[in-house]
Amino acid sequence: MIAELNHLVEYVDAHLDEEIDIAGVASRLGTTEYHLRRMFSSLAGMPLSEYIRRRRMSVAAADVIGEGDLLTVSVRYGYGSAEAFTRAFRSVHGVSPGDVRRDGGPLHTQPQLRFRLTVEGKTPMDTRITDRPAFRFIGHSARVPLIHEGANPHIQAFIASLPDAEHARLKELSSTEPAGLLQVSADVDPDYTEGSELTYLHGVAVTDTTPAPDDLDAIDVPAGTWAVFRADGEYPKVLQETWAATANDWFPSNPWRLRPGPSIVAILDRAADFSTASTELWLPIERA
Repeated sequence: MIAELNHLVEYVDAHLDEEIDIAGVASRLGTTEYHLRRMFSSLAGMPLSEYIRRRRMSVAAADVIGEGDLLTVSVRYGYGSAEAFTRAFRSVHGVSPGDVRRDGGPLHTQPQLRFRLTVEGKTPMDTRITDRPAFRFIGHSARVPLIHEGANPHIQAFIASLPDAEHARLKELSSTEPAGLLQVSADVDPDYTEGSELTYLHGVAVTDTTPAPDDLDAIDVPAGTWAVFRADGEYPKVLQETWAATANDWFPSNPWRLRPGPSIVAILDRAADFSTASTELWLPIERA
């Protein structure tokens, strides 16, 4: 995966003044756009789309400082107007192209990324691979923003709004693996952009033929393979560290890649105040 990401970075730099075909690059590398974007954002700490924007504006700064008119520069980098280019330029550098042309800066340059393999993985990951037939989630869902670190207050407030009796009712409806109450994230931005919206469902897994009660939402899940990672410790820190480790350690060293689909957190056990927990992180995968 490291070699594929470095090839992607080189392709991006060579095509900053053209339309960038990420799907085409992924196909040539023998992977999928979905997996490539998710691995990039996990390892780079920023969405691929954001990196491309920053690199474009970093390289465009040299043209802005030159003598060409701004409309020509705007069109060269894929913007239909000088106004649109100015907005993108200001979002990266904090100043307008005119300010930079007059004063020479200040500029906030995004260097070209380079991914390197480091020796990590000293702690074995408790992982299993399971093939599951089609099933469905039923429960209560809401659209919430994606937050990378710490507890998500929007999800916390949503769960707290459900009466205790509803949690007990949902547990009774659970009829297939993953068992018990589940935290399901679906429709996640492929770039994993912080602040982007996702569908969060608080519910359980049932067979694909189980009808959903009228007052519950449902998400149908096709048959497929899942990687299941167990995490024990401070919650949600240990869970977020486990998710990061899948990108840093597990996927680069195993013949699997992410496929589109929901991610699932199953709470196996927890402290009364939820300060610690034993969890399983379920990720949809396919052979690389």
